[in-house]
Amino acid sequence: MNKLRKIASLALVVPLSIALAACSGSGTPNATDGTNASSATKSGTLTVWCWDPTFNIYAMNEAAKIYAKDHPDVKVEVSEVPWDDLQTKLTTLAQSKETEQLPDIFLMQNNAFQKNVINYPDLFSDYSKSGIDFSQFPAGVTAYSTVDGTNFGLPFDNGTAITALRTDVLSEAGFTVDDFTDITWSDFLAKGKQVLAKTKKPLLSGQAGSSDMIMMMLQSAGASLFDEQGNPTISGNEALLKSIDVYKELVKSGVFVQVNSWDEYIGTFVNSAVAGTINGVWIMGSIQTAKDQSGKWQITNLPKLDGVAGATNYSANGGSSWAISSNADYDLAADFLKSTFAGSTELFDTILPSSGALATWLPAGKSSVYAAPHEFFGGQPVFSKVIEFSSQVPKNNTGAYYYEGRDAVSAAITKILNGTDPNAALDEAQKTVEFAMK
Repeated sequence: MNKLRKIASLALVVPLSIALAACSGSGTPNATDGTNASSATKSGTLTVWCWDPTFNIYAMNEAAKIYAKDHPDVKVEVSEVPWDDLQTKLTTLAQSKETEQLPDIFLMQNNAFQKNVINYPDLFSDYSKSGIDFSQFPAGVTAYSTVDGTNFGLPFDNGTAITALRTDVLSEAGFTVDDFTDITWSDFLAKGKQVLAKTKKPLLSGQAGSSDMIMMMLQSAGASLFDEQGNPTISGNEALLKSIDVYKELVKSGVFVQVNSWDEYIGTFVNSAVAGTINGVWIMGSIQTAKDQSGKWQITNLPKLDGVAGATNYSANGGSSWAISSNADYDLAADFLKSTFAGSTELFDTILPSSGALATWLPAGKSSVYAAPHEFFGGQPVFSKVIEFSSQVPKNNTGAYYYEGRDAVSAAITKILNGTDPNAALDEAQKTVEFAMK
């Protein structure tokens, strides 16, 4: 789904103290390589497209300030372009071949990145000559914007998934957060039933008809709806079948409550109707709107799928990455991004308290700001914890038809909950995606 760090999820409150287009004969998108980024004196103007003034735009403007300290002759002009409009602009420019109207840098939803690079390769420059060390980012995150082994995006917004739980409710049932750490889904279900029986509170909630939870379970096992060649793997997908089975049991048991809208979902934990949630780390912003619950929450990793090869306790939901366009001043754009979003602890320390923009650049997690205890979350150093989680998230291949796949699986889940055989529902979903790909 990629919630774009849901507008409903307000900025995290932190203590002040802290369709396939033309490809080359080898199958690699025909995107621009650019020239080598040097350390010579820089000058000029970089243009940027991104959305959300309090988050992405704020972060980019702060990055510009930091870069200006050593490069006073460089200006960064940021234009607010909502995601839907940005995608429309990119499609229009690609189809009209008017790439000269592209900015130097633009932001891209992680789950849409491969689709755009594959469908519109003429819009992108790759990062092969940027000098950026992508080993300093989680492999599970860089994979979103990697096509045929080449990086086309620089990860920014952290979408690492967390399990957030009410410690006071768990205590009523005789549990602590440690009892929900490094466990399997069968263990989670058993304990969730005990919490429900003793406190009358379900542990989780989510939107009916959404595949968010299923997708997080799937990625936690390093599995996907598509193979490396972009072919759908929905039918007979062991990890997907297991994920749906777990989800079905959670709903049937009452441990997971389905609601009709995003606002209702937020309301379930803000109003204490449920005792927890599993989602991207950005959900902590919404959790903290319940001021009366300060100190009553803690986070941990996700349950892992039982009996599935490659299953882990880590996943992701959402996030975004920076692209360098084919129209860019490549040398300047690459150096700017390398010096800030891929090289400045100061940047991430600055933007975290004000916006909740949590780094995907791993070295940022070692700073004192990230290590500071968070009062709302029971004194846990939640941000350094999330950075640790992010380094262990498995890769997940999205491909050009990721959203078609998600929609088809969402429809299948609804049918399965209403009694349709899981294999039959997934076979139908596979055919739906195959038809869309034609």
